[in-house]
Amino acid sequence: MSQNDTDHALQSASLPPLQMEETEVEGLRQVYVELIGFVPPRIQARTDLLARLDPELLTMQEAIRLKAMYPSCFDTKTAQLMLFGMLLMTLADAARLHAIAARRAGADWEELSAVVNLAFLFRGLPAANLGAQIIQSIAEAEA
Repeated sequence: MSQNDTDHALQSASLPPLQMEETEVEGLRQVYVELIGFVPPRIQARTDLLARLDPELLTMQEAIRLKAMYPSCFDTKTAQLMLFGMLLMTLADAARLHAIAARRAGADWEELSAVVNLAFLFRGLPAANLGAQIIQSIAEAEA
C-alpha cells in the first residue's frame, strides 16, 4: 500500500461507510480516466466523500457534469480547448487538467498555444505564463 493509499485509508476511517457500491463509484471515476488518464485528487476526494454522505447528490453532480462537458454541438477537443481557456482566465490550476484532456482528444501544440494567446488578450501575462508552463509540463510528460 502506497503512502497516498495509507493516508486516504486513514482519512476515510472516521467517515461513514460507503452508501453506494464501490463499483458504482469507480464507474463514475472512469469517465475522468478516459478523459484525462487519471482521477484528479480533488475528484477522488469529492466522489469518496459524497459516496459516503450523499450518493444521490454525487450521481446528480456527475450527470450534470456529463451533460455540460459533452455538448452535442462540440467535439471533445473543442470543448476541452474552451475549458482550458476559461480556466486560464481565472488562473485556475484545473486548466492543466483540461489542457491534458484537449491533448488526449487530439489538440496539437499550436491549438493549445492559440488558446493561451486568446487568454492573454483579456487576462494578461499571468494567463500567458501559466498557459506556457502548462503546455511545457505536458510536453515534458509526453516525452
